Amino acid sequence: MNQRQKKLLAFFVLFYLTAFFIFNWNDVSWIFNYRTVSCILYDFFNPYPNIEAFSISNSSIPTNNSINYSVTNDNSQQKEYPYSSKTNTLEVPSIGISAPIILSQSTDVNVMTKDLDNGVAYYPGSVLPGQTGQTIILGHSAPLNWPKVKYDWVFSDLNNLNNGEQIHVHFGHKKYIYVVKEKKILEKGQEIAPLYLENNNNVLVLVSCWPPGKNLKRIAVYAELES
Repeated sequence: MNQRQKKLLAFFVLFYLTAFFIFNWNDVSWIFNYRTVSCILYDFFNPYPNIEAFSISNSSIPTNNSINYSVTNDNSQQKEYPYSSKTNTLEVPSIGISAPIILSQSTDVNVMTKDLDNGVAYYPGSVLPGQTGQTIILGHSAPLNWPKVKYDWVFSDLNNLNNGEQIHVHFGHKKYIYVVKEKKILEKGQEIAPLYLENNNNVLVLVSCWPPGKNLKRIAVYAELES
């Protein structure tokens, strides 16, 4: 290969890489974010914060005293909700979330950490969608431009939710529509207060680390089930 051919090849490679980064910037820009890269390196040597990071106390969760994934005698389940062909899915249209709801069978750290790799996790001991009390769903969050690996990123944009926006829960072939009421930033270990339960209704609480990807505080989004 002569000198001219080498120059043409180098020019072609440079042109190709430039075009690639321009057209795929949203997917690759994280490479140039030193904070994100440092987080990835930290994550490699220190596993991503597991379920212990959420610090949920069972004493803070109004429950029906049993976990029953089938039919319940709770009177609130007698209400009619629209049919859904989807199975166990959480959707937040305003921030582009659609993720499987994993029905965690245990609060064991290893079990729930594995569940969070595959979607968002229903917290055992909280009530099921539509029942009286709090339904608590956990999800990971990640820094800006974090690559969408597993579901580490799923709750990164919770703080962008506004009061009045909808959250959809597809569960047991029923569709439950919740309306956001409030966002709260909690200290580590602080209990999730039983808010908006005055009328024996169902309140959904989405919980993640705050700020996104950092094990410093918690963000909790409260949403009330529409009648």
